[in-house]
Amino acid sequence: MRQAVRLTLSIQSSFSRSTGKQLSANALRRLTPSQLVDLFPDLATRCGVLIQFKLWLTLQEQIAALEQWIRKDIARPDLLMRLQSVPGIGPILGMTILPESGAIERFASVDDYASYCRMVESVRLSNGKRKGTGNRKCGNRYLCWAFMEAANYAVRYDPLIRRWYERKRARKHRVVAIKAVAHKLARACYHMLHEGTTFDLTRAFG
Repeated sequence: MRQAVRLTLSIQSSFSRSTGKQLSANALRRLTPSQLVDLFPDLATRCGVLIQFKLWLTLQEQIAALEQWIRKDIARPDLLMRLQSVPGIGPILGMTILPESGAIERFASVDDYASYCRMVESVRLSNGKRKGTGNRKCGNRYLCWAFMEAANYAVRYDPLIRRWYERKRARKHRVVAIKAVAHKLARACYHMLHEGTTFDLTRAFG
């Protein structure tokens, strides 16, 4: 997945340097190798981009096959559909969150789940006083990544979540504000999986 993203960015960068224009990811998906040739008049640049493009096409085929296999193999498709009711969570992030979370009953509380997702700060306390930070690598890095990705999409496309984020952003750094949105989404997903409900936007961000 990351290699496909790197190839996409590399092709887009080459196109921008060669033409002074932008090539969106959606436009790249619609291109054929012959169409790509016409976009790069310089022979050396064209050869390099074509190699990257063919690798990118191969990766896209493998990713599509893997996604199809995961969808068929997933134990609880109803839970996946429930997760996809959350703004910012589509099939890929849903198929990441569900298996990485495992049985939600293994978490005693929503706070335990949020901590496992690396959504809360790890702090060492002694006699009620802060004595430093804990191990920031504890928890599940894939869940942390998934909820941060979902938060970025949710802020971009959902008006209510964007307003909540902007209020937080007015007082905090952008990364801290996005992490706060991700924390909210993680807590909402815990309740959804634990209680068998769909996403309630007002409950999460109202």
